[in-house]
Amino acid sequence: MSIPSAVVEMTAVRKNYGALRPLRIQALAVGPGERVAVAGIDAAGAEMVVNLVTGASLPDEGEIRVFGVPTRDLANGDAWLASLDRYGIVTERAVMLEGATLVQNLALPFTLEIDPVSAGTRERVARLAEECGVGAAWLDQPAAGVPAGIRARAHLVRAIALGPELLLLEHPSAALPAEERRAFGEVVRRVCEARALTTLMISSDPEFSSSAAHRVLALEAATGALKGQARRGWFGF
Repeated sequence: MSIPSAVVEMTAVRKNYGALRPLRIQALAVGPGERVAVAGIDAAGAEMVVNLVTGASLPDEGEIRVFGVPTRDLANGDAWLASLDRYGIVTERAVMLEGATLVQNLALPFTLEIDPVSAGTRERVARLAEECGVGAAWLDQPAAGVPAGIRARAHLVRAIALGPELLLLEHPSAALPAEERRAFGEVVRRVCEARALTTLMISSDPEFSSSAAHRVLALEAATGALKGQARRGWFGF
């Protein structure tokens, strides 16, 4: 069985980002619909990986191609801004309006008119929330009082709201209790599988990664080598 063309390709990448050593990735390819988790990258490095993939930052060395296009070719602001519609990002850096309800926060990808949330927008939000495992009872609760497991799912809801083609996750289970991490990984797997979403996760959580990803790779920071095995269900295994 042939390996499909990659959605994300990184080749001989090196990027300084203020850590003790630069981020190095020798070679990484993520195929269409594949879910890949990479361990061995800290929080600041995970943010940099997302910036590199989306073209917000360019590598100091090497090449990154996304959807077949080198990120260096997104030379003007309009082209770069247009490309952002293809990405969904799950990150704790995403702002939540703590005094607003969860449904108001989840409505933000669709409208700034969140007080009150229109009936049509609420229906869209409710469908996405159910898809991501957020029970209806949470929607009218203030975001500040939502537990970590629901908050993580809320970040996923917002990331998929506009139908991205590539999902990027920065340590998505880091704030979760240990007993909830595998379950959240299953939610991510189910959502991405149903949507055939190509997914790149930066995670050092083996419980989450093993349940969410087709492949779990470990980065050797000094060399940039990625080591790991494909799981069953991908490339004919």
